[in-house]
Amino acid sequence: MSLPQLIVRDVMDHNPVGVPPECPVKEVLAVMNDRRIGSVLIVTPEDRLAGIFTDRDLLKRVGDAAPGWRDAPVSNWMTTRPITIEPQAGWDEAVERMSKYRVRHLPVIENERVIGIISSRLLMSRRAEYLNRRVEERTAELRGLNDQLLSRDAEILQYLRAAGRLQTKVMLPQSPPDWPHLRWAIHYAPLDHLGGDYYDFASPGPEHLGILIADASGHSIPAALVAILARFAFTQAAFKTQHPGDVLSAMNRYLHELIEERFVTAFYGVLDRTSGVFRYATAGHPPPLLFVAKSGAVRTLTASGFLLGIMPDEVYVEREVRLEPGDKMLFYTDGLVEARNEIGELYGNTRLEECLKTHGRATSSELLAQVLAGQREFSGAEPLTDDLTVVVAEVVEG
Repeated sequence: MSLPQLIVRDVMDHNPVGVPPECPVKEVLAVMNDRRIGSVLIVTPEDRLAGIFTDRDLLKRVGDAAPGWRDAPVSNWMTTRPITIEPQAGWDEAVERMSKYRVRHLPVIENERVIGIISSRLLMSRRAEYLNRRVEERTAELRGLNDQLLSRDAEILQYLRAAGRLQTKVMLPQSPPDWPHLRWAIHYAPLDHLGGDYYDFASPGPEHLGILIADASGHSIPAALVAILARFAFTQAAFKTQHPGDVLSAMNRYLHELIEERFVTAFYGVLDRTSGVFRYATAGHPPPLLFVAKSGAVRTLTASGFLLGIMPDEVYVEREVRLEPGDKMLFYTDGLVEARNEIGELYGNTRLEECLKTHGRATSSELLAQVLAGQREFSGAEPLTDDLTVVVAEVVEG
């Protein structure tokens, strides 16, 4: 026996938060913060929809708001004539409407009155529950519950292993670029079979090489899916320009439309081998370290830029540094510096910088081995809690 098709009434929130149009913005924000919700319906005393106020409405207007905006009525800030849906509409129609109009919340209207609200998060969550019920129903028809659970676990593990191999083979470069000016050493270790870490290279011109390292929030399947989206966005943008800030901006706009409640950190730099200038920008990623061969000093490649997928109009400021033979750049994800020992201490940036100062004149492979050994010695028997990626780029005579 099959389960009936899902309709909006089955998955909507039947008790949406509603406020009158004259309610001050500050009170609405307090309600949203207290309830941990991303939208509030603006309704009349007759339960008719006047508008909707979301976190996006706040972000779009708060930058130019005049003093005292918190006391203004929410009707001044809300989205009027929001996209709505009927309770008898199907699940697929709700998904299509959200995608078409690029909204994350749909008020549910019946007989011109508000009876609920549906969000993209709620929609996907209830859909997942629905699909799980269908899987359990069909499986129970074939074998007993114990056999079903055992076989399902084995199947999922097999798929994860296969997906992990596919991710490594397809998403990540099979080998670093063969550039006479650079020598590489790379370590990639996802926490689970699938990971959210990602590194890549691009050639926006014959004399330029781009280097990206990125980290999707979380780990395992959700992070891996976001990393796939980040890779697609990068490949679409990186070969069109030699400006790292423009590439991160393009990735940010793309991801903002597709991911919710997740984000990506990224660092992207482009090396001009004719001048030795390395121009870079960052999106909230741990700053790479530069070992300067002439002085033995360690520099931090910092720049300003917010996480990808959060603020669609973020500007990523570019900075640059000139590289010389013997210099080494150490790129890494936060799984390295956030590793802990048995008493809960973080490995941290200071230990990493000291390691680079001590072993900076070693080869790229030797330096990578020293970095990993130092982290393992510090952590002891404590396991990692996040994906770990380290890339060492050594500048050599061309």
